[in-house]
Amino acid sequence: MDKGIYCLVFSNPACTVRVGALGEIAFLPGWHIYAGSGLGSGGLARLERHIALSRNRDKRPKWHVDRLLTSPFFSLRYTVHALTGERLECRLAETLGGENIPKFGSSDCQCVSHLFYRHRNPVREVEAAFLCLGLAACTTTLMNR
Repeated sequence: MDKGIYCLVFSNPACTVRVGALGEIAFLPGWHIYAGSGLGSGGLARLERHIALSRNRDKRPKWHVDRLLTSPFFSLRYTVHALTGERLECRLAETLGGENIPKFGSSDCQCVSHLFYRHRNPVREVEAAFLCLGLAACTTTLMNR
């Protein structure tokens, strides 16, 4: 099973979404980037789970990012991943930085957030962040729903 780190790139209108214990969050219109890890037992198969959840929203959300994947307001537009056995998802989040949703996706680490906002499509910026970490990014473009 391939292991690595990844980003999910969403587009969305202005909206409010309930995100578990974080409560109601008002999201600006534009783009959001989620930095995650595929280093667990399932490896990068986690990306397939995320894509499937974004297409079949009937499943019960488990993690913060699941709330976006199952929201009618968020459209998963790209996945970007790289193979690595190193725990680099926090460095990736730090490299992306900028305006963020505090504590989103970072309950198991010391990061401020793992979800970042951009006004414009950030996919090239995300690919550059992987390159800054010495990783070759693989980008998948997903169909609009």
